[in-house]
Amino acid sequence: MTSRKKFTLVVGAGASADLGLPLGWKLKEKISSILNIKFKNGYDLSSGDYTVCEALRLYGGEINNGNRGVNCFLPTAHHISAAMPQAISIDNFIDCAQGFEHVEICGKLAIAKAILDAERGSKLYLDGRNYKESIDFASTEQTWLNPFTRILTENCTKERIAERLADLCIICFNYDRCAEWYFYHWLQNYYRFDQETAANLVRSIDIYHPYGKVGELPNLGSGKPVAFGADTDASTLLSVARQIKTFTEGTDEESSEICELREAVSNSEIVVFLGFAYHELNMSLLSSPMTKHINDSKAFGTAYGLSDSDTDLIQLDIQQAIRTAHKHITLRNDLKCHDLFSEYSRSLRWPKT
Repeated sequence: MTSRKKFTLVVGAGASADLGLPLGWKLKEKISSILNIKFKNGYDLSSGDYTVCEALRLYGGEINNGNRGVNCFLPTAHHISAAMPQAISIDNFIDCAQGFEHVEICGKLAIAKAILDAERGSKLYLDGRNYKESIDFASTEQTWLNPFTRILTENCTKERIAERLADLCIICFNYDRCAEWYFYHWLQNYYRFDQETAANLVRSIDIYHPYGKVGELPNLGSGKPVAFGADTDASTLLSVARQIKTFTEGTDEESSEICELREAVSNSEIVVFLGFAYHELNMSLLSSPMTKHINDSKAFGTAYGLSDSDTDLIQLDIQQAIRTAHKHITLRNDLKCHDLFSEYSRSLRWPKT
């Protein structure tokens, strides 16, 4: 990345919650249910998720010389299931359980299954059985995506939208693919681009998933496609799970992706934090230790539901992460993602070239 970005969005779980994806305890509850794998009569699955169970059989065959039994994974699956109410998140649990056998594969399979199921239940899901070809954009009006795309398109013709998208960076700490899926359909609906042109435009956006994602979307990625909200078979689910990264894997400072996203954050005119929890490890991931100078970047963010004292501390963390002056940071603990864009519609206008 050589030129300064106009806009960088740092997207957390609260932003996806606007679209119907589970947040916090609800996701942990789902994962607990998925991994509560039990059988009656020793054969018939009575609880837990069938596809995850079959994916564990496949994985078992890989590591146990073709023995595809699932029993060796059950103690770990039950351990994770029972521990979810105690954990900050499934990601934290996997990170804390380093060295415990099978925790990583069981946890990642559960994450992959839970996120794909959540995509299927979201406002962005297109059910092919109903021949539905486009998102119902009226249903997304109260999400952050609607007011942001209004900012994106203000005084912007069809011929100039490519220029603006090339000046956009999205750093998504979620495993879902909501942002790219929305933009792909939004470009077709709003500007009447064909699918190929819309896909090329979405690919021009710098989109980072530091902790991985649940596969490449059809038309948008180079790997084997996984449809948005796909009800996958066991083999595909295992492949998707391998794309999920733990905290440790996602913060490899030598990876080119981490260097690029840090440059985007420290070298962007406007940085917006949406539904982000500001965990210490994630803030460290965004902060470049090599950047010493103070810039004039403006930062806006939601801290919905947090105390005033915590909000003040987070403001200092943001100041350190993006190397900007305190006066350039606006952090609101009384606004959700959609409302932030509405409240600061003039301040968040697309920067002039």
